[in-house]
Amino acid sequence: MMAVGIMNVPTFSAGKPQVLFESPYDTAPDANYDVTSDGRRFLMVETVEPEAPVTQLNVVLNWSEELKRLVPTN
Repeated sequence: MMAVGIMNVPTFSAGKPQVLFESPYDTAPDANYDVTSDGRRFLMVETVEPEAPVTQLNVVLNWSEELKRLVPTN
């Protein structure tokens, strides 16, 4: 993942690209990722090696009720 500083006053200019981090994450051009609203964190899909297939899937039912139990709002 790379970052480039930009300025838009008085005109647009881009700085030198810098590596933010290197990791075993999916780097395909259409890879899914997102950035938190404060811009401090990424959510990315980790690359799974073919030798290590996914063997377990956890499904949480009624997760909103569990969240209410763990983090009460009142």
